[in-house]
Amino acid sequence: MKRKIVIAALAAAALAGGGTATALATTGDDGRGTAPRADVSVPDDGGVRDEADDRENDRDDDREDGARAASAEVTAADALAAALADTPGTAVSAELDDEDDDGDDRRQRAAWEVDVLAGDGTWHDVRVDAVTGKVLGSERDDDEDDTAEVRAALKGTSVDAAAAARAAAGHGTVTSVELDEDGHYGDGKPAWEVETYASGKGEREWRVDARTGKVTADRSHDRHDSRDGEDADDAHDAHGSDDD
Repeated sequence: MKRKIVIAALAAAALAGGGTATALATTGDDGRGTAPRADVSVPDDGGVRDEADDRENDRDDDREDGARAASAEVTAADALAAALADTPGTAVSAELDDEDDDGDDRRQRAAWEVDVLAGDGTWHDVRVDAVTGKVLGSERDDDEDDTAEVRAALKGTSVDAAAAARAAAGHGTVTSVELDEDGHYGDGKPAWEVETYASGKGEREWRVDARTGKVTADRSHDRHDSRDGEDADDAHDAHGSDDD
């Protein structure tokens, strides 16, 4: 019985002092010999360290986004035009990537990765140099299986990926543009999702209407699990205000 009391007392002391305690239980009144050692560990940071790590990771991500955006002399719209000149079709997405796929780490450089749906229904990954605008290569992608959905979403629209990128460019350097064929919260209204980076503002997300070209702030990722957040977004879109 005394052994349990000692362990509990040490655990309570550790909690009060914000540290970590190790209790060594010895022979009690029952005379059964030495009991096994019991370790009682209490976190000493109350979760503060995890929060600090998260903030540091966010700062690292912002620095990487800034470096990537600063290195891109070729805009998203120009990269899309270069990709379509090489591989005719419909550009469905473009993303600024800083990883070199040619296997030579010494020549690592930023490049645009453009997904193109060709007229014959085949998909192609086109890589465009973000500094020179030169097409570095094009590969057929057989993993895509949403051809019908993409074509249905783009039917009757007048805003392509390049136009969406140009529309959002006023908010910062465009780092990616991608078609959302399901629309906002699955409302069936296709839109372009565009990410931008601006010094002092970090990375921002925008939605560009695929029919009108109207740009609105995309807050769907901020409170996607909150009904109140959805209502706020709907009200924001209804007023049609841009968020600078």
